[in-house]
Amino acid sequence: MKRSIITLSIIGIALAFMAFECSSAELTGAKLYINQKQYAKAKEALEKEVAKNPMSDEGWYLLGYLNGEEGNYDKMLEAFDKSLKASKKFEKQIIDSKKYYWAATFNKGVSYFNSAAKATTQDSMKLMFNKAAEMFRVSTLCEPDSVAGYSNMAMVYINIQEYDKAIEPLQKAADLGKSPDAVAMLGQLYLEKYQKAKDAKDDAQANEFLNSALKVLEAGKAKYPDNGEILLRYSNALIAANKLDVAVNAFKEGVAKEPENKFYRYNYGVVLLNSGDFAGAEEQFKKAIEIDPKYANAIYNLGVTYVRWGTSFREEAEKKGETVDENKVKEKFNLALPHIKSYLEINPKEPALWELLGKIYANLGMKKESDEAFKKADENR
Repeated sequence: MKRSIITLSIIGIALAFMAFECSSAELTGAKLYINQKQYAKAKEALEKEVAKNPMSDEGWYLLGYLNGEEGNYDKMLEAFDKSLKASKKFEKQIIDSKKYYWAATFNKGVSYFNSAAKATTQDSMKLMFNKAAEMFRVSTLCEPDSVAGYSNMAMVYINIQEYDKAIEPLQKAADLGKSPDAVAMLGQLYLEKYQKAKDAKDDAQANEFLNSALKVLEAGKAKYPDNGEILLRYSNALIAANKLDVAVNAFKEGVAKEPENKFYRYNYGVVLLNSGDFAGAEEQFKKAIEIDPKYANAIYNLGVTYVRWGTSFREEAEKKGETVDENKVKEKFNLALPHIKSYLEINPKEPALWELLGKIYANLGMKKESDEAFKKADENR
């Protein structure tokens, strides 16, 4: 997964401070110290205050305020919670403080993230990403309903390839019901974990991850029926689970309801391609491209459909011990050629695509062009 740029709107919240009232000696002293900016002495007085009076709403609030000023955010939030448990007297100030520190820590997280993206060494990059993750973590504690905080924390972990750590914040972002991107990304992570477990021949783990992917993506499809990324991953999950009949019916129904929905057309094409229905896949990818002539994934998969279709003629003939009709094979490879070339114009740095183009040229007897394509593949590795 590639690095992503994080953006946000900066919010500033001013902290309100209270006037002197009749209070204990410790509270009175703490307020004087705060006004004099002698924060260490103020904290000492406040710690004595809350030790003597654990239900001191003002004592806990001021202690939270000072911890926030020092960047001790976990202690700040703990003190605020204890103030609210004692009474609601400082609730407004605490809400304002949390909003302020949500913005402050979020902005720090963005700054660290962007510094990591520009880092020139692995050590400095990881250090900045870890600092970013910590700031986003704190931002979610200050504002638990902030989708951006969870999503950005997950993005940090994805960038340092700590995918397991990305799952929890993505799940929280998805649970908030405001981020289809989080749903798609979470589904993708489970699919990648499924593939790794499958490659390791750990069937139990593979099934667990695949079921998690299906659960997340089915719910996402129901909530965001027009989101192309969710639909793509959902179709991939169904294919991995060998539920091609479910996938075919799901997207066939979607196409019937919304024939101009390019995502339904595309995903229906994907499942038809994987089920070996090349003519059906061709129809759906063509329809998707008619709707959106720049739909890169549909262009690529239409090319792949023709490649697989042509290859299937050769495989079927060899299986039956019959002579291969090379004209039928070449016909499909000729149809594949412009689509793969078109996709390469969009993604010229992908060696696998150049290899595919080289194989297409080879099947068409175009040796010079084939050699050039394979050379391009080597150059882009």
